[in-house]
Amino acid sequence: MVPGAPDFDEWYLGAHGRLVAALVSFSGNVEVAADAADEACARALGRWDRVGTMESVDGWVYRVAINYAKRRLRRAALERRLMARSGSPAVASLEGPAGEIWDVVGRLPVRQRTAVVLRYVADLPEAEIARVMKVTRGTVASTLADARRRLDIALSDVEEVVHD
Repeated sequence: MVPGAPDFDEWYLGAHGRLVAALVSFSGNVEVAADAADEACARALGRWDRVGTMESVDGWVYRVAINYAKRRLRRAALERRLMARSGSPAVASLEGPAGEIWDVVGRLPVRQRTAVVLRYVADLPEAEIARVMKVTRGTVASTLADARRRLDIALSDVEEVVHD
């Protein structure tokens, strides 16, 4: 630790609440704001030996958090456009009986949700999804398999509730 550099815990306690509040104002979304703040703080902690000595620790953390929030918001907007453009069941059936499927898809982790949307809504082949997501085709295949397992479990829970 460099003399005069703030302790991470001390900095975090003083900065985190303000960071989240600023990000809520920026993004309009509490979940995105909290995730972005947590991600930026985790990155700062991992590099604290360097970040803690910067002239503006807050400036670095805010830049990281805003960039993260922007990516999350762009990804969500893309998903909405894909669903709307395709006339997918996700858009058409929000009020219908299949609406719970898309509610469950919406609760998948971002990577799985993105792969599911690109495969089943945008109808992209795995190789194209891999290019879009900047991962290997094998990663896409395993991500989709994991998503299908999660959806199967979640939808069987929904079905049990409906039939009880």
